[in-house]
Amino acid sequence: MSLVTTKEMFEKAYKGKYAIGAFNVDNMDIMKAVLNACEKKQSPVIIAISSGALKFIGEEYIKELLVSSTKKYSIPIALHLDHGKSVELCKKCVDLGFTSVMIDASAYDFETNIKMTKEVVEYAHARGVVVESELGAIAGIEDEVVVDDKYGCFTHPDEAVEFVKRTGIDSLAIAIGTAHGAYKFKPGQKPQLRFDILEEIEEKLPGFPLVLHGASSVPHKDLERLNAYGGNMPEAIGIPEAMLQEASKHAVCKINVGTDIRVAYVGGLRKALAENPEKFDARTFITPAMDAVSELIENKLDNVFMSSGHAND
Repeated sequence: MSLVTTKEMFEKAYKGKYAIGAFNVDNMDIMKAVLNACEKKQSPVIIAISSGALKFIGEEYIKELLVSSTKKYSIPIALHLDHGKSVELCKKCVDLGFTSVMIDASAYDFETNIKMTKEVVEYAHARGVVVESELGAIAGIEDEVVVDDKYGCFTHPDEAVEFVKRTGIDSLAIAIGTAHGAYKFKPGQKPQLRFDILEEIEEKLPGFPLVLHGASSVPHKDLERLNAYGGNMPEAIGIPEAMLQEASKHAVCKINVGTDIRVAYVGGLRKALAENPEKFDARTFITPAMDAVSELIENKLDNVFMSSGHAND
């Protein structure tokens, strides 16, 4: 199977009331672990590459690695640029063979966001590539923000409608209470997604796929393993899996995961290193790390995104 865009994936996910996992990968080992888990569970998957990962892995390798992988796997696979901060980077990834790109101009004012997004859409659509954009302050959810209305730093439904219509994007990342990184909430804060805002946007944009960023749950057992074998990561509170599962039953067709993968991988690696001090074969340590990632992904596909078994819908 060749690389695909997310357009058909999202249409099926929306109707089937499940979400597609967009998994941030930092190296080939993690990419293989993600793909192995998705193949086993027969789930479509989005391989998400950040600008940092693109530089680390090497832009000349990314597409070739995945194209080679598609010969082994039977599931739909999309290659996605995550948080492209410039129009130029998005265009470069389109030219590199990415099937989906995200232009993240959410730090700019509304009109600038629209202008930058529209430019990427025109370039990408002409080349058969789909585009995601972001509206709202996802990254700032940890801060104490005093607001005068119920939307505050979250995505305003009316603005979402205008943004989609004026840009022509294919999916929209919304801010309803998620946050990037492991430390999403301060001690004593209770995670809470704004389902009221999600439902308003869903009602105003019927059939349109929405996206959640910053949706790692930081499973306690993975954090515990990392710290038990030499790590020093403070307790972190993520987004409860039950909330993510509920979101996937609505218009949320794509859920991003990055932190959880890194915690699982490094925890598995630390454990293997500690238990095998006499060994020096890299495979001895990397294989358990990959297994930890695959186990994490399988759980999310089965119990959070509900996408297992939907590869051939």
